[in-house]
Amino acid sequence: MTITKDMGIMEVVQKYPETVDVFAMSGMGCIGCAAAHFENIEQGALAHGIDIEKLMADLNEVAEAQPQQ
Repeated sequence: MTITKDMGIMEVVQKYPETVDVFAMSGMGCIGCAAAHFENIEQGALAHGIDIEKLMADLNEVAEAQPQQ
């Protein structure tokens, strides 16, 4: 499954726990904050001034490296 910028942050973290490090290293260290429960990836990236295209590439690289469930 490809991660898209309209997916919820927590949706992605729950499916791919390994992405927590990607979010943190990109500047989105607030995975535990309330906004992470209702914001999508694009909204979170915009709020933190993060390059959305790089974030998406990094998230998908990590997700694709995980064994299929």
